[in-house]
Amino acid sequence: MTGKAEFTEEEWELVREGPTAAGMYALMASKGGSFRESWALAKTYAEARQKRGESELLDTLVADKPATKRYSSIEQLEQEGLAKLSQAVELLEQKADPGEVESYRQFVLEVADNVAQAHKEEGEGVSTGEREAIEKIAATVNAAQ
Repeated sequence: MTGKAEFTEEEWELVREGPTAAGMYALMASKGGSFRESWALAKTYAEARQKRGESELLDTLVADKPATKRYSSIEQLEQEGLAKLSQAVELLEQKADPGEVESYRQFVLEVADNVAQAHKEEGEGVSTGEREAIEKIAATVNAAQ
């Protein structure tokens, strides 16, 4: 089992930022609904806290308030946020067991998906922009597989 103690403070912040960067990317992919989508991000963390015990890494990750970093544009978020997410997955592949890495990947995608579904845009549950964002997030977290 992998916990916070296996990481430096800087490494842990990188791991913590991954899920929220994915959620923010899905949120910013379409206009509107930011309150509902922000709430969906927080709710996903709360629900994950209730499922304790499956992964020490995820238990530790969701025990804290989600790490949020402000990005000035969707372009900056795509460049910097997805790059950090990629670095976080690479780091986890080095330090965590494969099951925990997979749990992290799934949690990141769950955050993004829940945020995207929180508000209807373009008459759909998930807009075209949100679907494209989720595809980019999935490609990022699964790049090394």
